[in-house]
Amino acid sequence: MNKVTIQTLRSKKASGEKFVMLAVHDYPFAKLAAQAQVDGILVGDSIGMTVFGFESLLPVTMDVMIPHTAAVRRGAPGVFLIGDLPFLTYEVTNEDAIRNAGRFMAECGCDAVKLEGGRIRAGVVKALVDASIPVVGHIGFTPQAMTMTGGFQAPGQDAKAARRIVEDATILEEAGACMLMLEAVPSDVAAIIARKCSIPVCGFGSGADLDGQILLLHDVIGMFDAFTAKFSKQYVDVSSQVVEAITHFVRDVGTGAFPAPEHYVAMPKEAGEALRREFTSGLRSDTTNAKMPATAQ
Repeated sequence: MNKVTIQTLRSKKASGEKFVMLAVHDYPFAKLAAQAQVDGILVGDSIGMTVFGFESLLPVTMDVMIPHTAAVRRGAPGVFLIGDLPFLTYEVTNEDAIRNAGRFMAECGCDAVKLEGGRIRAGVVKALVDASIPVVGHIGFTPQAMTMTGGFQAPGQDAKAARRIVEDATILEEAGACMLMLEAVPSDVAAIIARKCSIPVCGFGSGADLDGQILLLHDVIGMFDAFTAKFSKQYVDVSSQVVEAITHFVRDVGTGAFPAPEHYVAMPKEAGEALRREFTSGLRSDTTNAKMPATAQ
């Protein structure tokens, strides 16, 4: 698979070919995603809930994101890799944003960084682009602002709100964003944005008329049930398979079925017998008859 770049995604948009992205957080799953030929991977701050068990995304820091993002790059060197800027790493000053985004680029080999917010983030986007850092804008439902809204609130439910989302998309593109990510944007609104913008537009729960789609891997494979967005799709229930496998392991240990001789190393037969004679000589008969590890046959 050739390296996927922003030009690859632009070409797919121009030709009408859909691109596919996943939110992935570690090396093994990144490697599998690359084998499945996804175009891009987002290392999202959803890692806070899916991997670290936080109740929200807000505790996630750059020190959490960097090693995981670097691991994903090692697992999937050819995908378009996006690092998700955590809460309060870009909102305070442009200098903070450049410093943190620069870590994603320099330490992880990212192709772009992602930040949440519409027109209010235009200045940050411009500052990052001026620093030669490609930016993906995230509009619609923005999880980092969930405490402000009191939970999930579907955006763009009336004409005024929908118009504002379309305007936000235009403003971010004009500020230099290389891609847009729309979360839970009404499909009518999302379709307008995809047609209106010249940059690739990727959707999560925003309808089918977009240039690409993204899902969280943990939702796709059924590995996270604390919270699952209604617009996700589960393709396989890996969690039940994992529980079944571990349960089988526990049962095998209890019954003595594991480990079997093929699962461990034993000494050559003659050496093992000599060792047993050495350590059992002089012992009481009851201990002499105690079981010793089997030797290789």
